[in-house]
Amino acid sequence: MKRMKKILCLLLALATVISLAACGGKKDDAPIGGADGPTDIQVSDSDLAYVKDKGTLIVGITEFEPMDYQNTAGEWIGFDADMAKAFAESLGVKAEFQVIEWDNKVFELDGKTIDVVWNGMTLNDEVKSAMECSNAYCNNTQVVVVPSAKAADYQNKESLSGLNFAVESGSAGQAQVELLGESYTEVLDQATALLEVNSGTADAAVIDSLMAGAMVGEGTGYANLTYTFSLNEEEGEQYGVGFRKGSDLAAALNDFFKASYADGSMVTCAETYGIQAALVEQ
Repeated sequence: MKRMKKILCLLLALATVISLAACGGKKDDAPIGGADGPTDIQVSDSDLAYVKDKGTLIVGITEFEPMDYQNTAGEWIGFDADMAKAFAESLGVKAEFQVIEWDNKVFELDGKTIDVVWNGMTLNDEVKSAMECSNAYCNNTQVVVVPSAKAADYQNKESLSGLNFAVESGSAGQAQVELLGESYTEVLDQATALLEVNSGTADAAVIDSLMAGAMVGEGTGYANLTYTFSLNEEEGEQYGVGFRKGSDLAAALNDFFKASYADGSMVTCAETYGIQAALVEQ
């Protein structure tokens, strides 16, 4: 009887050893990269790789002639839109356009609902701190738009006192009106700001000079509006393209800008939309 008990004890001990060995084997065979161990799996931080892998470059825009606007067929065209398509093609992907609320552009980027903001974006300290930006590609200023019949009354900053402005929310135009200390109404985009002035619900708008040149005055949809003078002509401003902070797409775009400027395609595109004089040499 005692001998049988000894045998049973030995069998139980042997089973325990085998069980522990099996558990140890499972631990050794587990995938590397747990909380306490190194990993051989490299997770890519590259936006360039991310865009190429999904096959699309999602471009965040607002309606902004001559940079991003729709033709009669509903296709997005304009200098920025055409350059975005060409850049996407150079990456082997397709450009898709997503209309955004301008004030939410950084949230859209960081949330990956868009990959890039490419919409006549003024390069300022706030933008450059929140995004990885390309080199400047266009010069611009902020101009005052008023009804043509009243243009003679508004030729300098002092004459603007007491006016109510329509401005795109979060825009360089809004910043200029804030510097003036005048009242303003924030609207969705610059096109809506023009609509407000045209309908009489705002006295004036402050928009980009490139947009004003394309959208107001004789031969445009706002023939009864005109722009009078620039609020920041001396210092001026420049457009750039914005990506997620740290994105390697910015460097890729800078290389594309240099190549397209050198081969003349960038200049030809600018000429198509009448903005060649504002183009920045790359």
